[in-house]
Amino acid sequence: MTFTLLCMALIALVFGLMVVFGGYRLFLVLLPVWGFFAGFLVGAQAIHFLIGDAFLGTITGWVVGFVIGMIFAVLSYMFYVVAVAVISFSAGYAGTVALLQWIFNFEDSGFLVWILAVVVGVIVALAVIRFNFQKYAIIIITAFGGTGAIIYTLLATFYGASVVKLIDNPVALAVDNSWLWFIFFVLVAGTGIYFQIVANRSFEVETYNRVADDEWEFM
Repeated sequence: MTFTLLCMALIALVFGLMVVFGGYRLFLVLLPVWGFFAGFLVGAQAIHFLIGDAFLGTITGWVVGFVIGMIFAVLSYMFYVVAVAVISFSAGYAGTVALLQWIFNFEDSGFLVWILAVVVGVIVALAVIRFNFQKYAIIIITAFGGTGAIIYTLLATFYGASVVKLIDNPVALAVDNSWLWFIFFVLVAGTGIYFQIVANRSFEVETYNRVADDEWEFM
C-alpha cells in the first residue's frame, strides 16, 4: 500500500466517522454531495439496467448519471424539503437495489429491479415527509451511510475491491467477503444512531427555501 493510498483511506475513514456520529449537524453541508451521488447512482443504474451493459461501462451511463446528479444536488441545495426527500429516497432506492441484487441475483430483469427500487424510494420519501419524520430519518440514514462508507473504504483499501462494484452492489460484496461486516455495520450504525439522538435532543436543523428567501431579499 502506497503512502498516498493510505492517506486517502484515512481521510475517507475520518469522513465516514464524522457522518456516522455527526450526520444530522452536518446535514446542510452534506446536501449537495449526497444529492449528486444519489442522482448519479439512479441515472447510471437506469442506463445499466435498461441497456444491459456493465455498470458505468458506457458514456451514456456517465452522462445521464451526471445530469441527474446535478439536478438532485441543485434542488437539494435550494429546498430543504427536497433535500430530505432526496436523502430518504436514496436510502429506500439504494437499499432495495442492493438487497434484491444480492438475494435474487437479478440479471435478465434488471430494469424491473430499478423500477421497484424507485417505487420504494418514493414511498420512503413521501412517508418521511408526511409523518414529519425528517430529523430521525436524517439521523438513521447518515449513520447507515457513514458506516457504509467506512466498510467500503476498508474493502477497497485492504481487500482490493473495485470501486465500481462497491457502488453497483455493495451489500453482496461486503457479505460475500465476510458476514462479520454485517455485524460491524449493525454495531457501528446503531452506536451512531444512539449518539446522534442523544446529542441532538435540543438541536434542530434550520429549514430553508432559498428561492423564497432570495425573492424576499430582492423585494
